[in-house]
Amino acid sequence: MKATGIVRRIDDLGRVVIPKEIRRTMRIREGDPLEIFTDKDGELIFKKYSPIGELSDFAAQICDSLRKSTDGIAAVCDRDAVIAIAGGAKKELLDKPISAQLSDIMDNRSPYRQESGGSNLPVSATDEKYCISVAAPVISEGDVMGCVLFITPRNSPPGTEVEYKLAQTVSAFLGKQMES
Repeated sequence: MKATGIVRRIDDLGRVVIPKEIRRTMRIREGDPLEIFTDKDGELIFKKYSPIGELSDFAAQICDSLRKSTDGIAAVCDRDAVIAIAGGAKKELLDKPISAQLSDIMDNRSPYRQESGGSNLPVSATDEKYCISVAAPVISEGDVMGCVLFITPRNSPPGTEVEYKLAQTVSAFLGKQMES
């Protein structure tokens, strides 16, 4: 654990303010859920809660099925990182932070499909080798929880209509799973 040197007091309602710099660095937005952990040494640990992260084993199985159906690279991400991937690029992308462009796609709440000859939007903020071919945001109870992706190496042909429809179907299914 890394010390920040920042000290905050708890107010009379039991609240503590997380400094803006830490919220920005950790990509914590207003309304984001946080899990609270304690340990025997008296430490309190706040961790961003990812509802779709609870489905990571399930998401991995879905990615594997998508890969077998399309022979492409399929992935599922939450609002911060790639949580499941099948078909390649696992070492480069799994658990890596998502790119600002992918975050924008999710914020738009609409499926995305790379145009032929269009720009190559990176999947991860730390890797430019793999790009978003198809993306369909996972929406549950009105909130964007993550995204279903088909990924291609940079400068590859765009995703097919089948991949586009599959991503939309799987994202709707995951959204419904999270509601129950």
